[in-house]
Amino acid sequence: MKKKKLFKPQKLFNIAITYLIILAVCFVFLFPILWLVLASFSKTGSIYSFKGFFPTEYSFDSFVRLFTDTQMYNYPKWFANTLFISIMSAFIGTALTILTAYCMSRFRFKSRKAMMKTTLVLGMFPSFMTMTAVYLMMTQFNLINQQWGLILIYSAGAPMGYLTQKGFFDTIPSSIDEAARIDGASNFKIFLKITLPLAAPMIVYTLLSSFVWPWSDFILPQLLLKNKDLWTVAVGLMTLPTDEFSRFAAGAVFIAVPIVIFYFALSKFLISGLSAGAVKQ
Repeated sequence: MKKKKLFKPQKLFNIAITYLIILAVCFVFLFPILWLVLASFSKTGSIYSFKGFFPTEYSFDSFVRLFTDTQMYNYPKWFANTLFISIMSAFIGTALTILTAYCMSRFRFKSRKAMMKTTLVLGMFPSFMTMTAVYLMMTQFNLINQQWGLILIYSAGAPMGYLTQKGFFDTIPSSIDEAARIDGASNFKIFLKITLPLAAPMIVYTLLSSFVWPWSDFILPQLLLKNKDLWTVAVGLMTLPTDEFSRFAAGAVFIAVPIVIFYFALSKFLISGLSAGAVKQ
């Protein structure tokens, strides 16, 4: 018979403290989400009617009005605009990021390391520092109040974060490429037929990360989209008055549903893609 392993008091104390810290951190992150979800079911709709943190009466009216009362606040239209911009930005941005990462991983050319260091340094600067320059460029190209102007900006900025994808391509043995070249395959055919199927987890990870940025961004749509019919959800919700706070909360909750579904459905690819791109073998 094996003896039961007894925990020392010091070890039990350390475990208890660890779990208490984890529970406290979870509470800090989950409490605002819980508050927002409950606020979306507020019957009065105004944030000033709350007694304490939570509403006193609950109703589904906020969600009903969110999709039916569209004369002044057309949430379905904003949602469709956000979906279109995010999907197009994700596909174009993913293609550019994967191509950039593959070239940096597989090819050696002059100033390669200098380009990698430059993009790394530029990525440290916050994006809002370029807002004035971006606005002037969009004005010159007549892309103000154009959703494609917003898509081009998101897509062009996506390859700046190629280092994780490059790390993934570095883990694929170059001997596979050499064997394919001996058989007469071109660089493009190697990339298309061999590398891309092996890089499926990283492609999914890149696609979702490229989708999240335009899905939740507020600054760029607010800057470039002046027409109310072209607004995204983030811009549209910010125009709601304080007495429509429950509708704001309902819109914020609903906009999170698709991205949560995508994350749970593709979590296996996300974890494997991110972990594989974190190290170089």
